Amino acid sequence: MSSLPLAVRDSATMLRRNLLHARRYPSLTLNLLLTPIMLLLLFVYVFGDTMSAGLGGGDPDRSRYIAYIVPGLLLMTIGSTVVGTAVSVSNDMTEGIIARFRTMAIHRGSVLVGHVVGSVLQSIISVVLVGAVAVAIGFRSVDAGVLEWLAAFGLLVLFATAVTWIAVGMGLISPNAEAASNNALPLILLPLLSSAFVPIHSMPGWFQPVAEYQPFTPAIETLRGLLLGSEIGDDGWLAVLWCLGLAVLGYFWSTSKFDQDPK
Repeated sequence: MSSLPLAVRDSATMLRRNLLHARRYPSLTLNLLLTPIMLLLLFVYVFGDTMSAGLGGGDPDRSRYIAYIVPGLLLMTIGSTVVGTAVSVSNDMTEGIIARFRTMAIHRGSVLVGHVVGSVLQSIISVVLVGAVAVAIGFRSVDAGVLEWLAAFGLLVLFATAVTWIAVGMGLISPNAEAASNNALPLILLPLLSSAFVPIHSMPGWFQPVAEYQPFTPAIETLRGLLLGSEIGDDGWLAVLWCLGLAVLGYFWSTSKFDQDPK
């Protein structure tokens, strides 16, 4: 069999393996999914009126704040979900299954591709679930047409692919599952330090560069513009550049670490 059909066949097999693992052991995915849902409910029902008054110049409106935070929480959902990918990759590397795969006649890169594709699928499903909760409590996207929804979906998939490759690299360098979870923690913390919950201009001046010059903020602002009709400006191409840069970096980092023979 030629190289491409072999790679596709083996990648599909590894994808099926990872999806079966996720179905049989759903606790990790569910625990990570609960984080953005709990934050959504907390910020809407506990802080919603106060935060919306700050956004609206003194006029409390919880529905306005729901619309503001949902794009950030959708991207935070992706960051939370891929933490499970880092843990899964670390488990594969430390439990001996990779050593067995190396002795088999399978395409070498299919193991990583299976993890990445499986993680992206889980991320999108998680985004849909969080989005459904948001709609149930009042989120509406009346300004988005078909093209905007397609662009938003494409951005979510691209962002999920980029951070998944980073998470795979984190899993490969981790000696155990606990270390992998800790190494991937910035993927959950960075959205908290972005424009997900409050505008950047409302932050202290010394902190604004931290929130502005990171991958989550332009992606959040682009998604917010697509769904709510706000100004996107330079954030659109910045978000795409961040995604492409992280994807390329994560890919070469992960493949180089995976190709190293175990010591």
